[in-house]
Amino acid sequence: MRPVKILHLYPDRMSIYGDYGNIISLIKRMEWRNIKHEYHSLSIGDKFDQEYDIIFMGGGQDKGQVYVAQDLQLQSAKIHEHFNLNKPILTICGGYQLFGRYFITSDLSELPGIGIFDAVTRATNTRMIGNILIESDKFGHLVGFENHSGATQLSGTEKPLGKVIKGFGNNADSKNEGVLSKNAIGTYLHGSFLPKNPVVSDYIIEQAVRIQAPEYKLDELDDSLEKLAFDRAKKRPQ
Repeated sequence: MRPVKILHLYPDRMSIYGDYGNIISLIKRMEWRNIKHEYHSLSIGDKFDQEYDIIFMGGGQDKGQVYVAQDLQLQSAKIHEHFNLNKPILTICGGYQLFGRYFITSDLSELPGIGIFDAVTRATNTRMIGNILIESDKFGHLVGFENHSGATQLSGTEKPLGKVIKGFGNNADSKNEGVLSKNAIGTYLHGSFLPKNPVVSDYIIEQAVRIQAPEYKLDELDDSLEKLAFDRAKKRPQ
């Protein structure tokens, strides 16, 4: 089996609040299972010139997203091809927003997204910040930390990643958090997301490997430390 190839989009501009920890989680959980892997990154001006098994994009400051949004349009066709093959994608905060249809900034300008998710985001004057706990039909309880003023609205055809138990989520009103479309996840959960929620890490890895080996199942790991971290995070006040 060839190595699982991870593509990290714009790590120099879109990696705040511990987002790089998501890459570390994927790599370590593959290493512990002796799954061969490769890490690749793509920055503004680079070419998306090969196929990957996992795509990841983190969050960034609103001003920095302008240049990223422009370059992301050039990568859109390749990312849609990846998505349509049911390969896994994880996007956090600003990445999640730019994988939607568009983002309306505070000065009412429109940043185009690439439309992986049928979702729109609008800047607000409300800072949605704090610890967050959600209930996901797919993964059970998930924990993280959110810090955003963009309010995201899903279309009626998109399924949220989960329902908010504690925190804000996509916006201050819907009580939905994130989106799950095919094997693509968008979420506002920073902090970082995957080390606190290894069930999602393993889902992403397993789906990536199954592109090559459809019957593949991950070996179990001792997640006692991860469970302790999860339980501690789950009990934190908002």
